[in-house]
This record gives sequence, structure tokens and C-alpha cells, in this order.
Amino acid sequence: MDQSDVGNDLANILLTEEQLQKRLSEMAGQIDADYEGKDLLLVGVLKGAIMVMADLARHLHSQVQMDWMAVSSYGSGTKSSGVVRILKDLDTDLTGRNVLIVEDIIDSGLTLSWLAQNLRSRGPESVEIAAMLRKPEAAKVDVEVKYVGYDIPNEFVVGYGLDYAEKYRNLPFVGTLAPHVYGG
Repeated sequence: MDQSDVGNDLANILLTEEQLQKRLSEMAGQIDADYEGKDLLLVGVLKGAIMVMADLARHLHSQVQMDWMAVSSYGSGTKSSGVVRILKDLDTDLTGRNVLIVEDIIDSGLTLSWLAQNLRSRGPESVEIAAMLRKPEAAKVDVEVKYVGYDIPNEFVVGYGLDYAEKYRNLPFVGTLAPHVYGG
């Protein structure tokens, strides 16, 4: 899927496929260095982190294990309240493990803050966070993120795992959704 497949649904392309892959490669280099000689468990947050997790893992030169969680945050419409429910929990015991949460995007930080605290309560050696995108202007809580791909403006973005109404996830780039699509 590419830009021509979505017509005028996008206002612009914010980050190209090349930019995303280059930054993931740089992040992977830092992760390889930081976890040299250690076991690392990547924990992806479904569904948005699928693309980031897959590409980040391919850029790593270290052996890693992967597991997935699905969480739902309650709120009104597109706003998170920070009240979280686990829809799919990990299959892996975290005791003594080095855990790296892999996220597609950090908006308010409420759900991610809850998730990091939940995983830290399970007895891991460490819990860190890697996110492809972060919206500093949207932050409601301070979440320490060790690896950040890009800080972006507080705009509605899709592509590279990010969706609107379960569409646009399979675009290889990140774009700003045109307001006529979501009534904005």
C-alpha cells in the first residue's frame, strides 16, 4: 500500500519509510550496545506496535525474545482516561528479565505509564521503553522513554501501524490524516 492507494485521505507525509527505517536502525544500534551480553525480551503493545516491533527486531544484531500484550484504555472517543484493562496478557514470566516495551506512539502517556508500572510489579531485572513516535504536547504524565524515534506535533497521524477506524495501518510511512476523513 502506498500514498496513491489512499487518495486525498492524507494531508501530508510526516515521516517517510526511509526515515523510519534509518531511525530504527540507529535505535537498534543503541539497544544492542545497552543490552550486550544480556537476554532481552521485547514486549509489543498490540495492535499499533506490530510494524515497529517487527522492523526493530530485524535491525537488532542481538538474539531477542518477543511477546505481546493488548490493552484497552477507557475514555471518551479518542481520549484515554488511563483506566486500563488487559485484553491479552504476556505468555512470558518476567522474573529477572530485561524487558523493553515497544510502542508505536505515545500520546497522553496514561496507558503506557500504567503498563510500565504493571510490568515492573512482575519482578523483572529492568523495564525500559522504546517508542517510534512521541507527542510531547499531548503528554498528561511524565513517562521515561529510553529510546525515541521521533517527537512529532500533536496531530492525528496514521500509517506504520497507526490507524483510524482500523484503516491505514499498512502504509509504510506516517502521514497526517486529512480532517475531512475524521470530521475534524
